[in-house]
Amino acid sequence: MSRVVLGGGRIGGSSHPNQTPFPLSHSHSSTLSPIQLLKPFFPTLSFHRPVSSFPPKNLTISERNSSVLRAQNIDYKSEKQRSLESMDSKKDSTELNRELYLDIEPYSTGFLKVSDLHTIYWEQSGNPNGHPVVFLHGGPGGGTSPNNRKFFDPAFYRIILFDQRGAGKSTPHACLVENTTWDLVNDIEKLREHLQIPEWQVFGGSWGSTLALAYSQSHPEKVTGLVLRGIFLLRKKEIDWFYEGGAAAIFPDAWESFRDLIPDNERGCFIEAYHKRLNSDDKDIQNAAAKAWTKWEMMTAHLHPNEENIKKGDDDMFSLAFARIENHYFVNKGFFPTDSFLLDNVEKIKHINTVIVQGRYDVCCPMMSAWDLHRAWPEAELIVVPDAGHSANEPGIAAELVAANEKLKSIIKGNAC
Repeated sequence: MSRVVLGGGRIGGSSHPNQTPFPLSHSHSSTLSPIQLLKPFFPTLSFHRPVSSFPPKNLTISERNSSVLRAQNIDYKSEKQRSLESMDSKKDSTELNRELYLDIEPYSTGFLKVSDLHTIYWEQSGNPNGHPVVFLHGGPGGGTSPNNRKFFDPAFYRIILFDQRGAGKSTPHACLVENTTWDLVNDIEKLREHLQIPEWQVFGGSWGSTLALAYSQSHPEKVTGLVLRGIFLLRKKEIDWFYEGGAAAIFPDAWESFRDLIPDNERGCFIEAYHKRLNSDDKDIQNAAAKAWTKWEMMTAHLHPNEENIKKGDDDMFSLAFARIENHYFVNKGFFPTDSFLLDNVEKIKHINTVIVQGRYDVCCPMMSAWDLHRAWPEAELIVVPDAGHSANEPGIAAELVAANEKLKSIIKGNAC
């Protein structure tokens, strides 16, 4: 499988001072044209460094094999050191497991009352005495599924899944009251304390990456490592791209159903038009809007259409929570004080070992956001899967997510020696 790995300097340690960093690595794809496709929709979109100037003059690009490009910083390493690192990295790359683990069942489940109104569902699987990892689902409003457990080695990890407020098995269903990013951050801490976990690894994709960044920036001392996928920073240009006509240039057929639910005179802002309908007193209007909203995302989430995923839009319960909660967060700009809040606070988590996995042709969360995060946080390793879209269940992305957990696992094991 072809992949592109990017990183700069060292990929930070964790909160443990003796933690071994990832190998120094950096690389760049031969073309940025998928990102440049965004230009017609966002004339102000810019890169931290002009594309024409990449790679930097102090970097040497070397092809380690036919599918992985890396660039080694040569300012302070000898040729012998770089050669040894290249050999070690090649060995790690071939030895890391990239296969999803087998289905497992939880060994414990429960409900945690996190406010007078909200109760969240949680579950634990894998090794009860293993290294804790918490899975943060997407949406918001998407809920968890049994397949989410398969990214983690059940012999090593204590795997914690939970449904965020209003989603999945949590109650009340699709509720927007007391449902903000910071409520969810507090819920994660309440769950950690309830399960008596001192610190844990955090894994999140799409909206889950947003929440993972917000949580880790609020509680960096509780995070041993981060695996992020399909980066979503919840900035205006990201919302505009997907919901105000940008992504329609790639999926015009799927866009028509989403667009046509809204009359011409309300199409100046689809987010607001859907907000009105998703909060209507008429349940039929609510459900129609929820299905149209959900199907739009499900039809664009894979590089190749996935019929099983698209059918989620026909599920009244799922689509209502998914659409209402997503729209609620987007109308409120993620409840962040500024548009660039998560990027502005990256400094708080640069010491945490982090792997970012991004599909090159992700239409829901375009690579521009992963790239912006990478430029602000070069210590994190960015892996670009060139033949994938958004979904964690696409083969290339799933393989890299498993490998990312395996890499963090090897670091934790090394620190325990």
